Amino acid sequence: MFRLRVGVLISGRGSNLRALLAACADTTYPAEIAAVVSDRAEAPGLAFAQSAGICSAFIPHHAQQAFAAQAEVFFRHQGIQLVCLAGFMRVLDAGFVEAWRDRMINIHPSLLPAFPGLHPQSQALAAGVRFTGCTVHYVRPEVDAGPIIAQAVVATRADDDETSLSARILSAEHRLYPLVVRLIAEERVQVVAGKVEIEGWQAPRRAMLNPREPPRKSPVRGWS
Repeated sequence: MFRLRVGVLISGRGSNLRALLAACADTTYPAEIAAVVSDRAEAPGLAFAQSAGICSAFIPHHAQQAFAAQAEVFFRHQGIQLVCLAGFMRVLDAGFVEAWRDRMINIHPSLLPAFPGLHPQSQALAAGVRFTGCTVHYVRPEVDAGPIIAQAVVATRADDDETSLSARILSAEHRLYPLVVRLIAEERVQVVAGKVEIEGWQAPRRAMLNPREPPRKSPVRGWS
């Protein structure tokens, strides 16, 4: 069976890397993690990848172009076909991004285009939104920009703080990222006129309502 060869860029603990590896453990999953690059030698995710027997490398990010050149050589040598950013906390060189255009994806803990950048969970709580979540998108040179592939919605709670909300969003990330990689590996995803189209993808049948404390019975006809 054909399996898409995936390279992962990380900076920290690698929780989304672990979620992707767990999905790849299923022999019917159409992708495999073939390489991992970290910009931090002490990143727990790098140690995990090495212990899992994945071809891994530490590449310091002293300069964008130097990092990009080394990462490019490493990924090409490993035959990488898709690059996943998973908690990678650096801005990538624009030339590197364009070289992997529509073959590099990122996951961000908000419903983009809302709350890009750092601490999106705190941004969401400060704005008082009833829903936030996570977004998987194709990477473009601009930070947290690019065609949106899929999103998962997470309701906020009245007693939320950054830690509690982040934990629930992260749980959604661990389900969403492997799903998107599967869709790409199955060649069901394409960018048309700047927007993503997914073969066989259906919109949710019902909208969502969150007044923070869900009523016993919906006050609006058609909501449940």
